[in-house]
Amino acid sequence: MIDKESFHPLNYIKKEEYSGSMDGMRYLLKKVHSEETDSDVIRVTVWPEPLNVLRTPEEQKTSIEVPLTKEGVDEAADWLNEQYETRLDYWQEQKNRPWTAL
Repeated sequence: MIDKESFHPLNYIKKEEYSGSMDGMRYLLKKVHSEETDSDVIRVTVWPEPLNVLRTPEEQKTSIEVPLTKEGVDEAADWLNEQYETRLDYWQEQKNRPWTAL
């Protein structure tokens, strides 16, 4: 689980992508420009292990966009925790999948 009290990647995200993993679930926070709002936002993406984001098929990724603010980072952390908890069996299954099954 992501602890919002110690999860402070906002200044990092403004310059670079921020990635991590939790027990079978990988995630990426990336600054992108939203055409919808005509402003920069954080795109938060999750996908199953073991592949990186570029090698994972699009249909295995789930994303949301949140404001590029501290509140947006809090929203991202809540969403990541929700994705992890509600799909725990899936993440565990992917984590234990043999590499040869790829």
